[in-house]
Amino acid sequence: MSHTAHIPSHRKPRRSATKVALRAGVAGGVLSTLAVAAAAGTANAAEPVTETIEMPTLSTDLSAQIAQSADATQQAADSYESRAEQDAAAAKAAKQAKADQAKAEKKAEAERKAEEAAKKKAEEERASRSAERTNLSTQSGGGSSASASDSVAPASGSVGTVISFLKAQLGDAYVMGASGPNAWDCSSLVQAAFKQAGVNLPRVSQDQSVSGTPVSLSNIQVGDILYWGGAGSAYHVGVYIGNGQYLDAANPSKGVVIQDLSGYPASGAVRVL
Repeated sequence: MSHTAHIPSHRKPRRSATKVALRAGVAGGVLSTLAVAAAAGTANAAEPVTETIEMPTLSTDLSAQIAQSADATQQAADSYESRAEQDAAAAKAAKQAKADQAKAEKKAEAERKAEEAAKKKAEEERASRSAERTNLSTQSGGGSSASASDSVAPASGSVGTVISFLKAQLGDAYVMGASGPNAWDCSSLVQAAFKQAGVNLPRVSQDQSVSGTPVSLSNIQVGDILYWGGAGSAYHVGVYIGNGQYLDAANPSKGVVIQDLSGYPASGAVRVL
């Protein structure tokens, strides 16, 4: 025993069995942990370490906003594409409209020129027929004082051709229903004469009396068709040759002759040349 053992303050406290056991347990646990850590370190040194990083989870509101932004972007893209298509279509339509307008203007100009040419030709033909009528009237020993009417429609052929053909048939026989070459009735002779000038007349006198422009008997000119009876119901026709005379296929007793209007006045007249 120590020489100080009897002094209470110098005594070493006794360790209870419980504390000793606890300390032994702690020490054992530490040694076990170290052993496990060492084993784990050895294992980790032998195998590669794979690290997994967890990404933050998007909230519901943020996901909705992203989706809305994507929809808006797509709608904008669609709108721009649609507008581009519309602009392209409008440009194409404008180009086509411009081409159509140019084509229409070109066609209108061509029609205008053709109309002017036709009008000029008609005036020349009218002047030519007027001069020809004057010449024929002079050759017949007199002339009609009437001038060419502005209402005369232009026609092909020549008044002179008609008169020449008629005079070439003088002396031919009159036969009802005959159409030449040596026998005629009144309407077949008139029809054949104007056909020489390129004018196609109906076959019968009723229709011939309304085939041209009506003219008054005071204004008749060489080449006008004279008719007897009503317009549209005429029973006889002949052609005025100037100087108050006309040529016709009169009847079976006379045949094709030249006669004076004073002896057998006509009912009316039409002009086709």
